[in-house]
Amino acid sequence: MLRLRHHHLLCLLTYVGKGYSSAFVANLDQIAARASAGESILLVEGPDDVCAPLTEGRPNGASDPHCLRRSVRKRDTQAARALSDLLGQPLPVGSVMKLTADAARRLRAAFAAGTVRAACADCQWHDLCSAVAKDGFSGARLARN
Repeated sequence: MLRLRHHHLLCLLTYVGKGYSSAFVANLDQIAARASAGESILLVEGPDDVCAPLTEGRPNGASDPHCLRRSVRKRDTQAARALSDLLGQPLPVGSVMKLTADAARRLRAAFAAGTVRAACADCQWHDLCSAVAKDGFSGARLARN
C-alpha cells in the first residue's frame, strides 16, 4: 500500500519526471506506476513514500528537509480540504483510497481549472505544474486511463 500525504496526490497529477534528485525521481516514478496500477493509497500525516529519499538515513534533528516544515503541513491541510470537497467524501489521515480513472480525471480537471490548487501556492514546482496542466497533462507519469 502506498503511503501518501494529501498534497502529494496533487503532485502526482502533473509529475513528469522532474524532482530534487535522481533518487527522488526514481522513487516518484515507482510511486506513479504503482498508483497507475490501482494500488491502494493510505493518506498519512508527515513524511510519506514520496519524502523517503529526502528523509531516510537522517537521524532525528540532524537536518531540516522541507517535508518536515510547518508550511508543508499547511499544504496538506489545504489539499485535504480541497480533495474532500471535490470527491464528496471526507479524507482524513488514515483514509484508504484508490486513484481510479474517474477520480484522476476529476482531479485533473479541477487542477487545470485551479479549484484544488490552494495547497500549491508558494510551491517551487508551481510554474512547472501549471505548464503541464495547460498542456493537457502531456508527459505526466500517472496513467490517464
